[in-house]
Amino acid sequence: MKITINSVHFKADQKLEKFITSKIEKLALKYTEIIGAEVILKLENTDDPDNKITEIRMLLKGNDLFATKINKTFEEATDGVIDALKKQLEKHKAKIIN
Repeated sequence: MKITINSVHFKADQKLEKFITSKIEKLALKYTEIIGAEVILKLENTDDPDNKITEIRMLLKGNDLFATKINKTFEEATDGVIDALKKQLEKHKAKIIN
């Protein structure tokens, strides 16, 4: 499985990249349809403390899933995106079975 992490206008540290990679790999263990993931990390230019944006496009066989979250830290935003993708994967899996 290929995971690409792109950070826009800043350099993401190794700890953050490892955190995101481990979350996606755990998800891939449960759902074998996952081929890869594209992660985009952005900093929104506002005074609001919730300015960290995490977007993940999950690449599946014949389909793509996408989720985005804004939060105070990239870790919290990533957790929110992973939760949203879990729900989407459950729906996708139910469609395939039916």
